[in-house]
Amino acid sequence: MSAKVSHTPVAVERCVDLLSPALENKSKPYLIDATLGLGGHAKVFLERFPNLQLIGLDRDASAISIAKSNLAKYEKRTTFINTTFDQIQPSLLTAGLESADAILFDLGVSSMQLDQAERGFSYAYEAPLDMRMDQRAAITAAQVLSSYSHGQLAKILQNYGEEKFASKIAENIIKARTAGELNTTKDLAQIVKDSIPAAARRTGGNPAKRTFQAIRIEVNQELTILERAIPAALSALSIGGRLVVMSYQSLEDRIVKGCFANVTKSSTPRGLPVELPNSAASYKLLLSSSQGADENEQISNPRSQSMRLRAIERVAA
Repeated sequence: MSAKVSHTPVAVERCVDLLSPALENKSKPYLIDATLGLGGHAKVFLERFPNLQLIGLDRDASAISIAKSNLAKYEKRTTFINTTFDQIQPSLLTAGLESADAILFDLGVSSMQLDQAERGFSYAYEAPLDMRMDQRAAITAAQVLSSYSHGQLAKILQNYGEEKFASKIAENIIKARTAGELNTTKDLAQIVKDSIPAAARRTGGNPAKRTFQAIRIEVNQELTILERAIPAALSALSIGGRLVVMSYQSLEDRIVKGCFANVTKSSTPRGLPVELPNSAASYKLLLSSSQGADENEQISNPRSQSMRLRAIERVAA
């Protein structure tokens, strides 16, 4: 793969619109791109804001390497940290900061990871059962599929893939691994297909999508990390600072929505005619609910079709 790989960042203009008020009119604003990827969003922000300092986080070392190449022009204004996105506070310390003016999350698997067949994220290619976003991590998809019990597998498929046929798929995974017939992504995709009734396979895209999502989330502990990351990001914002989060499936969006709801509620008991002193919420929603990509973007960039965007601002200490 060439070093200068690029991709089309999702909803980039909407992200700029929402985060700009936190970055404008500052001599040295700081943006944390918590899911740097190949640096698509970061590049746009660095271009638009000549004084911007970027802290880019990514758990995938190969993504960091490509992003460094793609953002080489802005080398003096960028700090790259190879870590999971719940490590926002330690990352601020590394950069010698107490808070950030803006934070951006673009969740889920990246287009680069899907396109690197050997990583095992995609059911479209035959590859080893890996699925690790961080190649230093110990647990691979192969280990999950070869060692988890029927109950554990079914629970993962149901909870993380919202898969109706979770029990049957788990049963067939165990049969296949016992027979030595579960070695590649192609094997897993075929097991899923064979486990789902033909009528149910006719709608909703590739039937393996939900299973691959579920195993990937388990391997990378994505939702567990996200549950820590959003509160960490909220507490890392300066007053007037803004956070934008883009999710690509309902499980992620539910976590974000819940975290935002918790910090935008007043602590004054319901029913009181006035708000008690010091009980106002420290954050306010910038959007009343989630937003999707516009119709034109959904046509031109298929990855944007399932995206839900939420945004919040810190208004008090």
